[in-house]
Amino acid sequence: MKRPERKLVLESGEEFIGVGFGSAAPKVCEVVFNTSVVGYQEIISDPCYAGKLVVMTYPLIGNYGITNEDYESKSPMLGGLIVRECCDTPSNFRAAKTLEEELEEHGITCLSGIDTRLLTKIIRKGKKPMGAIVDSSLSRDEALQLIRETPRPKDLVRSVSCKKRWVTRTSNHRFHVVAVDCGIKYSVIRRLNEAGCNVTIVPFNTPAKDILAFNPDGVLLSDGPACAQEVPEITTLFAAIKGKLPVLGLGLGMEAIGLAYGAKLSDMGCGVHGDHPVRDLATNRINIAVLGQSHCFKSVEGTQLEPTHTAVPEKYVLGFRNLTDKVIGIQFHPESGPGPYDNLGLFDNFIKMMEDRDNA
Repeated sequence: MKRPERKLVLESGEEFIGVGFGSAAPKVCEVVFNTSVVGYQEIISDPCYAGKLVVMTYPLIGNYGITNEDYESKSPMLGGLIVRECCDTPSNFRAAKTLEEELEEHGITCLSGIDTRLLTKIIRKGKKPMGAIVDSSLSRDEALQLIRETPRPKDLVRSVSCKKRWVTRTSNHRFHVVAVDCGIKYSVIRRLNEAGCNVTIVPFNTPAKDILAFNPDGVLLSDGPACAQEVPEITTLFAAIKGKLPVLGLGLGMEAIGLAYGAKLSDMGCGVHGDHPVRDLATNRINIAVLGQSHCFKSVEGTQLEPTHTAVPEKYVLGFRNLTDKVIGIQFHPESGPGPYDNLGLFDNFIKMMEDRDNA
């Protein structure tokens, strides 16, 4: 199938000419790269990528199509997708449609046929660059003007969070968890269901008194498409429930917990998205985890938090806990959606805290 010629223009002036697919509408977003080899369906449907142009560094994307079971949200959430090559003839007995069909159906602007490795090197030198996918006939100056006129999106968590509470139940029910939806992934909910938890998912701005009124056994603060400093409601919420219930914070949720304990959040520039080695300080074992972050805690010294995981080799904090308050924070994706599966056992620590509280 012949695709139209389109191009990416970065705010620093670089141009990458390729071919478009998905929506034909121009799109201006922050540009990030993801180094994952597999899991493109989980990535395009991850609410954390709302409002972002995602560059996949792996050269062939779409080769196993789109399945009905592997979504992390109801539909693709990202602002746009940039790949070296988009496969339109997938081979997978589970495939229901092609990647291109999925993105076109949901109006996602995409680009292929460019040097994504070179683009990634440029992104790494900057701090969250803005970029525009436009028709190739548009001049660079016109594209740059379009970028300047487009503000960086705000309230992304509000845009992806549920508007009303909803519930998932499991047949082997042992616990009830309230999940605060800052952009929660379906695989997180599935892992909790598999561990015997009924899960009530509530909007990100739900007051603490309403959450406590559910009389839950634990609370999960989900990841989302912003840093915790942009969503003070989550830090305020955690401060109100700290010590009353076991709490698990993932990504943005972990950042909110760290801020509440007085830790300092640092900007990572272009951020880290994709597979990355992580050291478990309890066992000294190095696991592979999936990260999706643009901020980090370089240290939690001077707080009441104990680090449990660090990045290799950078040594910034990727996990912490407070056993007294029954709090766990994890910066990476322990639900393994997509894999690897090295860190699935971390949900067991949250379950154990609820068990101990139940038995106290």
